[in-house]
Formats: sequence, C-alpha cells, structure tokens
Amino acid sequence: MHTQKTSDAQRVSPATTVVDDAVGVAETQWYVAIVTHNTETASALKLSDLDIEAFAAVQPETRIWRNGRRHTANHIVIPSVVFFRSTEAQRRQIVNLPFISRCLSDRANAKPVATIPDSQIQLLRFMLGHSETPVEFLDHQYCVGQQVKVTRGRLLNAEGSIVHLPNGRGELVIALGALGGAKCTISLSDIQPLLQ
Repeated sequence: MHTQKTSDAQRVSPATTVVDDAVGVAETQWYVAIVTHNTETASALKLSDLDIEAFAAVQPETRIWRNGRRHTANHIVIPSVVFFRSTEAQRRQIVNLPFISRCLSDRANAKPVATIPDSQIQLLRFMLGHSETPVEFLDHQYCVGQQVKVTRGRLLNAEGSIVHLPNGRGELVIALGALGGAKCTISLSDIQPLLQ
C-alpha cells in the first residue's frame, strides 16, 4: 500500500464556489491568526510561501547605543498576531497549520471568527510604512466619560474618567469630592477600562 505525504502547501488549496452555472473564485477576507510570541514575521513568511497573502504588523525602529552606533530593526506593533487573506475554506485549513495557534474570534458581534475590512488593513499598512512616530496598538477603544485606571507610570493605580480624546491622548479627570476634579493628560496606552 502506497501512502502519499501531503505538504502544507497541498493542504491549503484554493476553494471555488458555483454561482448559477458558472464557477468562480470564492470571496477572500482578512483574518487574524494568533501565533507564538516572537514568531510573527516567520509565521507570515511561512503563509506567504503557501501562496497566502499575509503580513505581521511591524515598523522599523532605530535605536542609538551609548557609543553612538545606530541599529535599525523591525518592531512588532501587534504581538502574537499575523494578518492573512484567504477564503473561508482556506482559513479552515490554515488554522490547522502547526505554527498557527488559532484565529481571533469576534465576540462583540457574536461571530466565531473575526474578519477585518480591506480598508482597515490598507490603512494599517499605510500607517506602518509612513508614520514618523511609533505606531501604538490599543486593544480597547476609549470614549469620553469612560471610567479608567492608570496601569503604569507615576500615576499608577489612579482612577478617573476620560473627558477629552485629543490625538490618542486622553485628558484624565480624577474627582476630588467638594473640591471638584484634577485634570491631566495621559497616554491611552497607560490606562485600562474599569469593569462596570
């Protein structure tokens, strides 16, 4: 009996759909794969080798050592994440690859698997390639009036509410009882929402 070993490339085959009596290519969407930390770039390259469009959110970062030497390396903006475009049938095969842990689910919209609109992927790629300052990824969207707690820095553990959101920085107000409130500007990456 002859057994044939299938490669990863053979397991990720394109899927087609039949529309009326015509055969067409199934719709592709952007998905979010969760991978092991520090394997983002390698995982994206492995998917590309399987003819799957993929990328990790990286941005060049230049560091200057004490002796004045400069070193430029790619900084992972979204750790443990690789974006890839595929059909649903391909995604089901991709999630079984040994270097993919799982696909991100969309709990907010009660969907088993999250998809990212193409316009948002294009904007993210544009920001990564053209921003003069480091791109920061916030895992939560904040709104005016939201109760938050400071998670790092000199104001660690302070609690307050967001009163203004200018350019990715929030003005945090801490209530002082009868005195009113104290206000300061703080980076949104230094806070987390308080559970209601």
